[in-house]
Amino acid sequence: MNDDREKMLEVLTALDFMAVDMALYLDTHPEDKNAIDIYNQIIKEADTARTMYEKNFGPLCSYRSASSEDKFKWIDNAWPWQECFNYSLKGESC
Repeated sequence: MNDDREKMLEVLTALDFMAVDMALYLDTHPEDKNAIDIYNQIIKEADTARTMYEKNFGPLCSYRSASSEDKFKWIDNAWPWQECFNYSLKGESC
């Protein structure tokens, strides 16, 4: 897997984890203004990272594959069983 691609996925994974963690906190502290601000910032950063990743490497989810173009891009990505898709099996070029 390309180093830039892997780094972008790591950043996005961390941001998504932080968003879930903050949402769990907000479930029990729904009026914590500071936490809400942090949560909203994380969501904004994750959306920016996701958009940047998809612009450079293609869609992360099938439901985000359709765009203004005439092609459904989901099929162009590596599949989970291919080494280049899987962090632990690095090696195969897609």
